[in-house]
Amino acid sequence: MDQKIIGRKEKISLPKLGLNLVWAKVDTGAYTSSIHAENLEVVEENGKRILRFHPLLPGHKSYTGEMVTFEHFREKKVKNSFGHAEVRYLIETTFELAGESYSAEFTLSDRSSMRNAILLGRKILKNRFLVDVSKVNLARAYRVK
Repeated sequence: MDQKIIGRKEKISLPKLGLNLVWAKVDTGAYTSSIHAENLEVVEENGKRILRFHPLLPGHKSYTGEMVTFEHFREKKVKNSFGHAEVRYLIETTFELAGESYSAEFTLSDRSSMRNAILLGRKILKNRFLVDVSKVNLARAYRVK
């Protein structure tokens, strides 16, 4: 499989979260990928534990206000950008970048103080993409027109 060249920021889609072409920061220093999530709650429906949340901040231009749900999720201990360990929910979902769809894991966190609501870490990038840090939005050249 050929590796595609992407920039330090790219527009990605997350269909299961109802997000289309949202800016994401590409961070080769981060291992896991992360999505900003609001109003996280675990509820029981029909005897199953369900994770519900709003992706993105209400002021974000791609914010839909729709609550998304995941039956399959887990908790994972991760180090935040300040080096402190914290427990986050982790979901597996598909994301679309550079004209292709991939399955990947994302942690859910409070990224309200960050410039980008979505961060793509090296676990997602490995063996799929090369990163040109001097450019942005290179993946648009791979999208089907």
